[in-house]
Amino acid sequence: MKRLVVLLAVAALGVPAFAQVPQNLIDRLDRAQDTLNEIMAVPDKAIPNSILEQATCVGVVPGLLKGAFIFGAEHGQGVVTCRTPRGWSGPVFLQMTGGSWGLQIGGQATDLVLVAVNQKGFQDLLQSKFKIGAGASAAAGPVGRDAGASTNWKMQSELLTWSRSRGVFAGIDLNGVAVTQNRGDTQLLYGAPHGFQQILGGYVPVPPTARPFVRTVAKYFHEASE
Repeated sequence: MKRLVVLLAVAALGVPAFAQVPQNLIDRLDRAQDTLNEIMAVPDKAIPNSILEQATCVGVVPGLLKGAFIFGAEHGQGVVTCRTPRGWSGPVFLQMTGGSWGLQIGGQATDLVLVAVNQKGFQDLLQSKFKIGAGASAAAGPVGRDAGASTNWKMQSELLTWSRSRGVFAGIDLNGVAVTQNRGDTQLLYGAPHGFQQILGGYVPVPPTARPFVRTVAKYFHEASE
């Protein structure tokens, strides 16, 4: 009996222990998952296949409501996961601030989607803070199943950006917006102070509460074509 107890204790050491995650973080992950599902439900108005295949990281900032969504006065809180040799990584939390984004839309929700399309875009997300359009080149993302085929986004941009408001999904210019790592919320999700490089590199197991979001990203952002 004692031997069994010892074996169980040793086995438990190999299983990552996740602390109880605050409900607001669970809600943010759920809203990010819902946002992707709703956007991709209309393929001809969604992210082009060529970008889905080449994405290195995917970030979603679920919309806030009413007058609270005034960037510069409020933070946009987002969640990001990156492609790794082991599949899509556990997510990390980011916050976005900037000048006038022009996204206060009187009661309607606005969602943001950011997609890194190369390794430089991935490296940008490992920084503690960077500014879109300055340290990281960005462009408004094309929309539609085959819309990416006629653009030069792959050569000129590290990040592609979209917004969805009043049901319309379209590319948006986010130049000047600062993106900062939200270390506090990320630590609450994992129950330990893991670095962003560890997490986004796929070296930290995905917390149970984040698995539905990560599975949704993997569903749409499939492996790149050979």
